[in-house]
Amino acid sequence: MSSGRNRAPLPYSDERHQAAAQFLTEEAHLLDTSDFEAWLGLMDPEIRYRMPVRVTAVKAADEADVQTMHHFDEDWYSLRKRVQRFQTDYAWTEDPQSRIRHHVSNVRTFEGTGEELIVESAVLLYRSRGDRTAPSLLSAGRTDVLIPTEEGLRLRRRDIEIDESVLRTQNLAIFL
Repeated sequence: MSSGRNRAPLPYSDERHQAAAQFLTEEAHLLDTSDFEAWLGLMDPEIRYRMPVRVTAVKAADEADVQTMHHFDEDWYSLRKRVQRFQTDYAWTEDPQSRIRHHVSNVRTFEGTGEELIVESAVLLYRSRGDRTAPSLLSAGRTDVLIPTEEGLRLRRRDIEIDESVLRTQNLAIFL
């Protein structure tokens, strides 16, 4: 996937940037309030939702060349199954349910192919569970591909680049 790194971002006053930033804000709200059905409604049926395992490599090596595993690499079917599982009594990784807050910032929007928008953002996720476990923070950069539809923007692709190579959270039963 191409990012916007070699292109000029859209001005912040551009309607497409404003729509992309609002999309990310509303998406964060849905995730923070555990409205997973509505969140799933923001996905394009061709969604690809990935978070590769970070590998600490020397400067001479391209990290992308040594990344061979993912924490998750999901499509519409697998995301739908995760959402359905949260609605059962068998989602033990979320019992008790996490209290989460997505902080989305540094939103930059670029023109993609056709009407696609490439959106780069930073996300800081605060997560606490139960009364005895210390809260955790996850920091990541995201590159999204948003496509316009009659219903509004939809997420076609998300690549999440977590900022640490060893995750210190109990599990990854949450969405970033």
